[in-house]
Amino acid sequence: MARIGVEPTLTAVKEELQAMGHEVIDLHSEADSANCDCCIITGQDKDIMGIQDAIIAGPVINAEGQTAEEVVQKVHEKLS
Repeated sequence: MARIGVEPTLTAVKEELQAMGHEVIDLHSEADSANCDCCIITGQDKDIMGIQDAIIAGPVINAEGQTAEEVVQKVHEKLS
């Protein structure tokens, strides 16, 4: 299974991914995303002041406005 970084406020998403056997890492800082296959963010702090630095080589999924099930489906699409 994949190692997935998830912002701490996305509890339902974390629970869904863990139930499927994925390793879930809480994203508190950029360093937490190291070695993650995918990261899921809330979108609240995305591109602050137009600054955008790639901190992960894998996909970053914005969970804003989506259900946990929709986010998990996107994770599986991106990682397959």
